[in-house]
Amino acid sequence: MMKALHELTIAEAGKLMRTRKVSSIELTMHFLGRIVSLDPMLHAFVLVTRDRALADAEFADSELQRGVDLGPLHGIPYGLKDIFATRGIPTTCQSKLRLNDIPENDCAVQEKLKAGGAVLLGKLATHEFALGGPSFDLPFPPARNPWNVEYFAGASSSGSAVAVAAGMMRTAIGSDTSGSIRAPACHCGIVGLKPTYGLVSRRGAFPLSYSLDHCGPLASTVEDAALTLQVIAGHDRMDPGSASVTPTVFSAATSEDLRGTRIGFPRHFFDKLYRSTFVHLKSSKIALLPPSEESSEPLSGYR
Repeated sequence: MMKALHELTIAEAGKLMRTRKVSSIELTMHFLGRIVSLDPMLHAFVLVTRDRALADAEFADSELQRGVDLGPLHGIPYGLKDIFATRGIPTTCQSKLRLNDIPENDCAVQEKLKAGGAVLLGKLATHEFALGGPSFDLPFPPARNPWNVEYFAGASSSGSAVAVAAGMMRTAIGSDTSGSIRAPACHCGIVGLKPTYGLVSRRGAFPLSYSLDHCGPLASTVEDAALTLQVIAGHDRMDPGSASVTPTVFSAATSEDLRGTRIGFPRHFFDKLYRSTFVHLKSSKIALLPPSEESSEPLSGYR
């Protein structure tokens, strides 16, 4: 029996679309149905672009049927944190000051996703200008944790994390200045990746701290995150912080044997909190390297 459509990994959905066992329209309609059912409780979206999504999906199907393959996200639905500029679609930054802001150009990440044939489902909740929060006096309510709506959903990329964790999409784009990809992923039980600085262009993403901002994926699995990063990474001459490097095939690393890998960790932060994780890693023959006794005193000891 085939998995439910929202349970398919990006690679699995892509294979089924290329063999015409599933269409992008079917996949998109399935996710739109879940949005209708779940988002009134979870508030992951500030705007659902239903008509745009169906048009994108129909076009992706027609291209795949003609043998045009634009890459791993071709026909795959996704969402954007609402600080990423989208041509002709409001980009509010969850602020009353920008409710009528409709960009004339796409951000760099959206350009790459569009060129890769991905299907935009909508814009996702954030904190106002990606800072602070959650707040209840903004134009849209804060996203709620899908595991328990009374729990915190994380930092400013919370809408992206909630949409993925609730099965309203497999991958979404967020931004991380001081944890806003990683914390929502942690709180919602998904994968969040803060890419190396300069790997993904920040052009067209509303800046919080231009020298610290990173754009990256929040996804259901490590492989889903790697495939998304594969599409959005790359040099952008219009971003002065963009690295002039050719991205590797990130998904290839997901099948590597991790035995023998050495991981360092600050023991006074993580030893008790993540003990079960350490036991699992050690059983997989991964070496954990705590700091020496001389350097392991808590940060409160420093002045």
